[in-house]
Amino acid sequence: MSAERPTLPPVRLHTEAELARDALAAPLLARAARLARWAGPDTRVGAGGELADAQLPAAAELLGLTPDEDGAAEASEAWRLAVDTGLVEIEDPAGEPGDPDDGFHEDDEPGGGDEEPAGTVTAGENLALLTGGSPADVLAIWLDGLEAAYADATAPAFDDFADLIGEDGSVDFDALDWDPETETEFLDGVLGNLYLLTVGDGADGAPVPLPALAASVIVPDDMGEPTDDVLEQVSDAMMRLDDQFRVLEPIGIVEYQPVDEALLVEEGEDALSPGDEEDVTRYGMVRLTPLGLYGIRARMLDAGVDAPAIGDLADKGADALLGGVAHYPEAVARAEIQLWLTRRGSDGAAAELLDAARGSDELGPLRRLHCQQALALVGAEAEPAVRAVLDDRELGGLARVWLAERGAEDVPAPSEEMIFWLAVDTIAAQLEAAGDLEELQGLVEGLSGQHSGFFEEAWRVDHPATAEVLEAMGRLHSDKKQAKDARKAAFKARSRGGSAD
Repeated sequence: MSAERPTLPPVRLHTEAELARDALAAPLLARAARLARWAGPDTRVGAGGELADAQLPAAAELLGLTPDEDGAAEASEAWRLAVDTGLVEIEDPAGEPGDPDDGFHEDDEPGGGDEEPAGTVTAGENLALLTGGSPADVLAIWLDGLEAAYADATAPAFDDFADLIGEDGSVDFDALDWDPETETEFLDGVLGNLYLLTVGDGADGAPVPLPALAASVIVPDDMGEPTDDVLEQVSDAMMRLDDQFRVLEPIGIVEYQPVDEALLVEEGEDALSPGDEEDVTRYGMVRLTPLGLYGIRARMLDAGVDAPAIGDLADKGADALLGGVAHYPEAVARAEIQLWLTRRGSDGAAAELLDAARGSDELGPLRRLHCQQALALVGAEAEPAVRAVLDDRELGGLARVWLAERGAEDVPAPSEEMIFWLAVDTIAAQLEAAGDLEELQGLVEGLSGQHSGFFEEAWRVDHPATAEVLEAMGRLHSDKKQAKDARKAAFKARSRGGSAD
């Protein structure tokens, strides 16, 4: 089977209301909001919109930060976010709005922040939305903040350009070995891998060791024992990530335990690699938060990546539902179907699901499998619609199984043709789902064992997947004779081209 599968597994996101509360509690956005409410016409800013040096002590005190360079730097960072997210607006003396932030800030440079005060500060439209807007409004502002934090995280550090500063304080950016696209791609790759690990673990995934995360984007998949050169690259990547996660944590997308600084003294950056018996947590631990899942998924969607979330299909038709959950894990598919039924209502749902389950395409068997699961969630109200398809060639077997499982009376016995067709359809669904191999083997042996001479009749089944199913049964069956019979039957099915005798 070769049907297209989702690029990423579906994520279970928290509700917008919960995510908005998390966004408002993110330290950097909370500080930015406090400064925006504090600011006014007398607030002095530089030509780039940065808070004037003379204002930083008062801003740091307002935020409860230490009255030193670190506190001033954090206050300056919060102010930049207030500007970047529209919580404050800066107008130049001519009354024109200031230039939008480009991700690199003059006050990051040595000597920055000493410009003559310029511009007038007013409250931005987004400030009122933080308290009076909808959860979607809050999240939109937070996403702008995430982009600003991302730009800061991928910007060059002071040490990278300290030697490139001219006598006038300007920086020779042409001589700076810094490619913003490369830096962003690196961080995107790391957070993409962390997203995958978290989705596989659930929204509250366990923290991931920083060495393992760095290795996931450095060490080739087909490499056995990493070379010294590769290990050195992993160490360098860890140090880059240590800096970047420190920048990103205040916006709320990660919980980060930094690298133990004592390790840098003990071993040096070039030897930053945990030994077999060493406590790996000393080398940094990171976890993507529920808000981080939401934010990274939003960035993926903007980049055109297929990143589904549970609930995406709740407002769509039954055909989109059954096709969309085709390759979802069983528990996730069940959750999506339950949301669809809750939104759709049980009235008419069974008939709509059954109609959508029809089809001879590759995903047809999986649609019928998920339809049967969905009907179980509908309950007794589905019975009239199920009985209406008892004579349907594709759905009659499914209908009989569903009615029998509910102990219904007056269920007509299936014909032998329907029994074999349902057996092929069931195995085809499991093959497309690519589920547990042992479970699939048990299904294959169980179905073939229920009918004597199964393979003598199965090759005649007029199902588009008959030959493929029989070939798979030949590979999976543990009984050598049965496996050989299955392969012979597959050959016969291919020879007849799937047409009925």
